[in-house]
Amino acid sequence: MQEPAYTRTAVVLHWLIAFCVIAQIALGLWMIGIPKDPPGVRAWWFNIHKSIGLTLGLLILVRVGWRFTHRAPPLPASMPRWARIAAAANHHLLYLCMVLMPVSGFLGSSFTKYPIVYFGNKLPYWGWDAPELKDLCSVVHLSTASLLIGLITLHIAAALKHRFVDRDGILRRMWAWRRPVT
Repeated sequence: MQEPAYTRTAVVLHWLIAFCVIAQIALGLWMIGIPKDPPGVRAWWFNIHKSIGLTLGLLILVRVGWRFTHRAPPLPASMPRWARIAAAANHHLLYLCMVLMPVSGFLGSSFTKYPIVYFGNKLPYWGWDAPELKDLCSVVHLSTASLLIGLITLHIAAALKHRFVDRDGILRRMWAWRRPVT
């Protein structure tokens, strides 16, 4: 008998978002080092980051909606209580950070005099130039990125532990090629 697995939709959303979030974090950390001179280069990369972030934010909302309407498969009964609590806490914090990142980025961008450009198209400007609010959102955005990096690292380490140490089938529940699931 095979252990319960995530739905194919959950698996696809998980890996797509995982890849995009890691790439977006890498892009964000790289681009903050781009010099402001010559003008335009830094702005172009920031606009790409914002565009990807807004798209990823919508995809994350789809994932959160899917998760609310589809329960995760149960953890093995052999898993200790502390590990269940740690797994639940890490997943909740991952979701919180994945929602907070695009929200804080969007709000931070809304509190500048510059428009938000979504893949070359200016979005309607609803904010205002408020440097203090922009700075606060930037601190939240960067702090959340740091927390997210730690949570992702812990998530990957736990998955590898389940695969190579515990050998309990937890990691197989999230493999898209494992078996057909609905």
